[in-house]
Amino acid sequence: MTRGVCVGRVVIVTGAATGIGREHALEFARQGATVVVNDVASPDGVVQEIRELGGEAIAHRGDVSDWDAALRLVRAAVEEFGDLHAVVNNAGILRDKMLVTMGPEQWDAVIEVHLRGTFCVARHAAAYWRERSKAGTPTPHPRIVNTSSPSGLFGNVGQTNYAAAKAGIAAFTVTAADELARLGVGVNAVAPTALTGMTEDVASYTAQVREESARTGFDVGSPANISPVVVWLASPHSEGVTGRVITVKGGEISVAETWVKGPTLVKQGRWEAEELDDALPALVAKARPNSRIDGAPRS
Repeated sequence: MTRGVCVGRVVIVTGAATGIGREHALEFARQGATVVVNDVASPDGVVQEIRELGGEAIAHRGDVSDWDAALRLVRAAVEEFGDLHAVVNNAGILRDKMLVTMGPEQWDAVIEVHLRGTFCVARHAAAYWRERSKAGTPTPHPRIVNTSSPSGLFGNVGQTNYAAAKAGIAAFTVTAADELARLGVGVNAVAPTALTGMTEDVASYTAQVREESARTGFDVGSPANISPVVVWLASPHSEGVTGRVITVKGGEISVAETWVKGPTLVKQGRWEAEELDDALPALVAKARPNSRIDGAPRS
């Protein structure tokens, strides 16, 4: 493991025991990184796979939404390997319900793991990099790569909790990039689409993936398709790219564009409610429709 875009870098990958996170961890190892494999389930199997590839890794069991556990995760990387260069916030769960049947337990569980978990690990990593910078020994090319979702960017029925968490992560990414720029920390996110344990129960998507894969001979649903983008974003090669959310699906990569002001009406004074009967519907009619789950405008 002497060549690759992450040679010599120490990287934390959360939620890395299975699915997309596992593929991230393996690809980082192939690209020369030392990997801290985090998961609440057993990460030992992934660590063994990395070692069989000739790489170096350690396992860390811990809930990223737990403030102290997240701190121990960052400290484990530094104490074991001497530094921390990148964090990939990938840990996540699903608790899908329609809004009218969702309870607070489904809401809180998803928000805790995705949004709070991203915050906790990123916050402790950023504090470490700030301390290094203040001491005059800055970590070279520190990076944070978060995980959003097309559900968070474009919406998806049955996932108000998940979509809210993933939209929050996208907004967190944009703001954290601005805040941490002075420390040289690049902060980006991916919004992946892949066939994993979290998505295999979505019959329409599973059927689409199988049909397209059979037709093209390319496994478009493989979670391994996501990892090269994540690894690149966590590498020094991503210098100058920050505050962006990148959608990845099969061989398709796209830059998601943030909310922008669309058609606008301006009045030199306060709008009265009755004036909006004509004005606001006309304004909405001029605006681009909301996107479908694949990012294309709804017809």
